[in-house]
Amino acid sequence: MVWYENEVQRLEKERAALTYDPKLLFYGSSSIRLWESLDQDFAPYKPVNLGFGGSTLAACVWFFDRLVAPFHPDSIIVYAGDNDLGDGRHPEEVFIFFQQLVARTRQHFGDIPLAFISIKPSITRWNIVDSIRYTNKIIEEEITRQSNNLHFINVYNRMTDNSGYPKREFLDPDGLHINGKGYALWKEIIQQYLAARKP
Repeated sequence: MVWYENEVQRLEKERAALTYDPKLLFYGSSSIRLWESLDQDFAPYKPVNLGFGGSTLAACVWFFDRLVAPFHPDSIIVYAGDNDLGDGRHPEEVFIFFQQLVARTRQHFGDIPLAFISIKPSITRWNIVDSIRYTNKIIEEEITRQSNNLHFINVYNRMTDNSGYPKREFLDPDGLHINGKGYALWKEIIQQYLAARKP
């Protein structure tokens, strides 16, 4: 985990410089970190971007105490797991990391809403698409089974065409990262999730 240290220290410095108390935490890998309009997109919810590049779901669990625990959020949204699979981990391993992240969240914050954004489809990782689909499936099933303020935000289906292949229009030229149109789609889907939770 040492290779994440610079990014983790960056986030710790940014937290120290904050002038407000964030209530909606976005936590995870570069799909979160590179979301430049996130603060504006979700301004009414007082968000903070806790993404760190290249992070795995395993790293999100490892650094939870340093990066997430110091806050006092009303809810958390997570995107991770993509890089775990890209590094060769099995869906069952990613599932265990998800369970650990849920346990950490419940330990620190009780029964606040915790949402998992489905692992996105990408052209670069099309060779492991079966693992991506299966990971999404077992995590969604676990969320449905527990139902204690866990939520599954499905971005996968909207990012694929009728044949199930990733829509290039949502991806950077590298075929892996999301572009501006992709973030606009994510914003729409996540705002629908947040609006549905309002009393």
